[in-house]
Amino acid sequence: MLQETVNEMLEAGLHFGHQTSRWNPNMRRYIFAEMGGIHIIDLESAAECMEKAKAFSRELSGKGGTFLFVGTKKQGCDKVKEVAENAQMPYVNHRWLGGLMTNFETLKKRIDRLHELNGIKEDGRMELLPKKEQIVLMAEREKLDKNLGGVQDLQRLPDAVVVVDVGVEEIAVREAARLGIPIIALVDSNCDPKSITHVIPGNDDSIRSCDFFLNSIGDEVKTGSSKFRREEEAARVQAEEKSQREAEERAKREAEQKERKEADAKQEEERLAKRAAEIEAKEAVKTEKEKSEASDKGGEAKKSATSEDGQSNVDSESKVDVKTTEEKGAKTSGEASKDDQAEKGEKE
Repeated sequence: MLQETVNEMLEAGLHFGHQTSRWNPNMRRYIFAEMGGIHIIDLESAAECMEKAKAFSRELSGKGGTFLFVGTKKQGCDKVKEVAENAQMPYVNHRWLGGLMTNFETLKKRIDRLHELNGIKEDGRMELLPKKEQIVLMAEREKLDKNLGGVQDLQRLPDAVVVVDVGVEEIAVREAARLGIPIIALVDSNCDPKSITHVIPGNDDSIRSCDFFLNSIGDEVKTGSSKFRREEEAARVQAEEKSQREAEERAKREAEQKERKEADAKQEEERLAKRAAEIEAKEAVKTEKEKSEASDKGGEAKKSATSEDGQSNVDSESKVDVKTTEEKGAKTSGEASKDDQAEKGEKE
């Protein structure tokens, strides 16, 4: 595997360094020899560094890390855009704006402005404006798109920065080093590798060498990020299925609880109805009993009244007989008295 990488680097021309008069002593350990006033890069060392950088890229992107590809020199600017878009990562290939990372919050406002102008153009509001204002807004949009178009989807600081030429992208390297962001860079023999986390020694002036470097790192980033997105999608689907199952189970439990409540309510209603029927029956029996008792009392009262009426009649008849007898006795006494008086008169 290492030998294969060495052969690919050799074909891409990564072994050619800068002139010996322009070399950086910190690159000494990566230089194999000197030939014709030009340093020759040690490709075995470069291949080892490349494998480490690829493993780091694959691991970080597999965790959802964001890589910012930076390359504004003409040898690599087009390839930077191609590789970054293929890996769905942000990039800067026109001009590095100072403070893009160290002053990200301020640059984020300009990115928001770019989104705003894109929205105005897409929904047709741009055409409703006066022609002069359209020209001004379009010019502003083109400028922002040229400088920030590659990072318009960058919502936070990147997790790693991939740099094609350390000398040209010196400001970007300093900002990343200041923030402690890992840097993967193609470093030529005339550059200082001190600030670089993963140094890939090689020729940064050749189009083929820049393409090889970007393709090697970009493929690993794409592989890791694709794996992460698949896992994320699978986790999302699994979470949705779990949520759906929980919702179904919850709905089932709620339905069972509702059925139990309805059954309990129906049972309670039946019990209350039965209780009410029993009470009503008892009341009916009680009422019937009271009516019977009242009827019995009425019969006794009637019988008693009848008895009293009979006794009263007897008493009345007795009184009439006595009175009649008395009247007869009185009459008889009167008649006897008259007879006595008559006899007395005759005697006289």
